[in-house]
Amino acid sequence: MNKVHDRSSELPAPSSVGDVLSDVLSSVRLTGSMLFLVDAHPPWMSWAPEAEAFRRVVLPQAQHMVSYHIVTRGRCWAGLRGAAPERFEAGDVLVIPHGAAYFLADSPEATPAYGAEEAVTFFRQMAAGELPSVVAEGGRGGEQTQFICGFLGCDTRPFNPVLAALAPLIHLRAASSAADRMRPLIEFALCELRGPSSGGRSVLLRLAELMFIEVVRRHLETVSTGQAGWLAGLHDPLVARTLSLLHGAPARRWTLDTLAAQTGTSRSVLAERFTQFVGQPPMHYLTQWRMQLAARMLGDPGVKVATVAAALGYESEAAFSRAFKRSAGMAPAGWRRRGEMEVGGVTIPTAEPRHPPVARTSSD
Repeated sequence: MNKVHDRSSELPAPSSVGDVLSDVLSSVRLTGSMLFLVDAHPPWMSWAPEAEAFRRVVLPQAQHMVSYHIVTRGRCWAGLRGAAPERFEAGDVLVIPHGAAYFLADSPEATPAYGAEEAVTFFRQMAAGELPSVVAEGGRGGEQTQFICGFLGCDTRPFNPVLAALAPLIHLRAASSAADRMRPLIEFALCELRGPSSGGRSVLLRLAELMFIEVVRRHLETVSTGQAGWLAGLHDPLVARTLSLLHGAPARRWTLDTLAAQTGTSRSVLAERFTQFVGQPPMHYLTQWRMQLAARMLGDPGVKVATVAAALGYESEAAFSRAFKRSAGMAPAGWRRRGEMEVGGVTIPTAEPRHPPVARTSSD
């Protein structure tokens, strides 16, 4: 039997790898919800309940809420509620991708000064623009800690490979490079937060999205080739090339044979390595990605199901509908109706916070 030569290691990481990440981030409807600055002095503890407790209050059209926090001055402890905290320094970033309850505090032994109802009410008011964009926590003396809080919504269904690849908590250390792309974004955000001006709310929401994208890009740089996962796959020449091909032409009638031919390897090597990183074979991934694209297209009430099916390479509306139902758990028409109706689901607290964070318009 002739030996099959795997030439995939000779492939450079394709220039369009960044576009694969852009593809996913644009498809999952990344939407800024709020961005504000916390100015804290001991003793203090800032915390958030599980995202589902306030997601439908502040961003009802989103399926999921992601939060991140950038320490801009001082230091603090942070972590998931009920787990051991980690020490954060100025420039460090805390990311909570999956909506778990978490906290930031001046001490690992700190206790919250307000409850879940007060926290939800605070987030509702902040998202509605009813509170100033700089919030004071704790006392007035001691070491000052400041951190930017960003919240944004996104889709998780039918398929969000970026979110699925992230750990429950991500701690990104401060970048040492002078060319750090985050620095000018932080400076811009601080300027807007401390000196609100006309159009500032729109600017802050766009900054919330842009800063999160940069956080994901920085996290991608920390992922090693020895790790598994969708993001790690972007560092592997074979997996990255395959993802680039699939995202570049999702409607094409791909087969494992054609993918193997275009990536210079065998069917078995391609299937094994792709599954190792991404967690599913290439053809399964393609179907999932097509369904995510379909879900986004179905959000437009003017687009017919047959049009979506044709755009994604399905020979018939029936074949597409069967594939979509297997992936999303409901028919395309039902998905569209669900999207139109999914605007509520939690009770908005009406009581004012008993011990809310104190908001102010400028920092000391």
